[in-house]
Amino acid sequence: LVTALKEEVGLPIHFHTHDTSGLAGATILAASEAGVDAVDVAMDAFSGPTSQPCMGSVVEALRHTERDTGLDIAQIRRLSDYWEGVRGQYVAFESGLQAPASEVYLHEMPGGQFTNLKAQARSLGLEDRWHEVAQAYADVNMMFGDIVKVTPSSKVVGDMALMMVAQGLSRADVEDPAREVAFPDSVIDMMRGNLGQPPGGFPSALVAKVLKGEAPDTTRPGAHLAPVDFAQVRKEISDKLGGAEIDDEDLNGYLMYPKVFADYMKRHETYGPVRTLPTHTFFYGMEPGEEISAEIDPGKTLEIRLQAVGETNDAGEAKVFFELNGQPRNIRVPDRSVQASSAARAKAEEGNPHQIGAPMPGVVASIVVSPGAKVAAGDMLLTIEAMKMETGIHAEIDGVVKAVHVTAGAQIDAKDLLVELE
Repeated sequence: LVTALKEEVGLPIHFHTHDTSGLAGATILAASEAGVDAVDVAMDAFSGPTSQPCMGSVVEALRHTERDTGLDIAQIRRLSDYWEGVRGQYVAFESGLQAPASEVYLHEMPGGQFTNLKAQARSLGLEDRWHEVAQAYADVNMMFGDIVKVTPSSKVVGDMALMMVAQGLSRADVEDPAREVAFPDSVIDMMRGNLGQPPGGFPSALVAKVLKGEAPDTTRPGAHLAPVDFAQVRKEISDKLGGAEIDDEDLNGYLMYPKVFADYMKRHETYGPVRTLPTHTFFYGMEPGEEISAEIDPGKTLEIRLQAVGETNDAGEAKVFFELNGQPRNIRVPDRSVQASSAARAKAEEGNPHQIGAPMPGVVASIVVSPGAKVAAGDMLLTIEAMKMETGIHAEIDGVVKAVHVTAGAQIDAKDLLVELE
């Protein structure tokens, strides 16, 4: 492939891959022999499985050859020792993949998605059914027409796979014209053509079912985007944030991910510049008697010493005693180790179109209807969100909303009764 590309396009070839299969290092060496111009590798301590192949190993394999990199292997090892210590701070976010996995040839999941999808599966209670998720991922890919899976199309495949496993649906169930399926919003968005079209388009029968007769857009999505007035948008963001200065990074973040950016800024407003906290403190908190330093502004450092943590009150809050630059302080914070007691929600009756249940665990993101509202089959009732996967819940029949049993922000489990119609 590298040889053919170089002969045909005459441009430098940059090769990027992940080592999930365990064979990417050999692939890089083969690409090198074919004349590849650049390859992506990872520092030794961060390499392997879903990351890139090991930098030090590739450098050593090419030493004394025509393609010797000239890199100092001793410096690479020194840097790797440093990053090994850093990686230990983030062990809670490891993918859990301890060795190469030939299963990647089944699901073809991008290495960058593997860890995220595992975290999503964990949040939905599906981690112990990972092999089912992998098989569903492969099934969804073929159902979509064996598409190129890269951000954001790979996320759409993952969203659909998780939904199918959570709801016990097979590919045949999804493709059955007579069976109602609540597709994730990302799937609807892609079938509308908002991510573009693969060669030959998406399977027409699936598009018709997902869009419920709505015609997809087969033109280039970017052609319909209105021009952005960067100065005006920058001012709008600044006004929303109380006159805060918006740099180019903030502006670009907002334009690409407006909801994520808004959530980030809201947390920043609530908790302050938490990025200045030591990593271990940020993730795991402090122990009584522990002292840390946090530079909140250039030349302005806070010395924080935790003195004690009091008992938790009936509201689930603990009183925390600490010193701030030697001055005693105390605040009340939520004790997250205390599980809030709440009555179990009623479950929707299976097969009853008047009772709309949750297709999977998650959080109620928004509620569109209220008691007494008239709805038609297909109308949106509410949306639920689980690990960045948003799913719209629609009415299966015409009717009137009898009751809404949840509120926005409520945590729900699969099959919980959400809305009743009459």
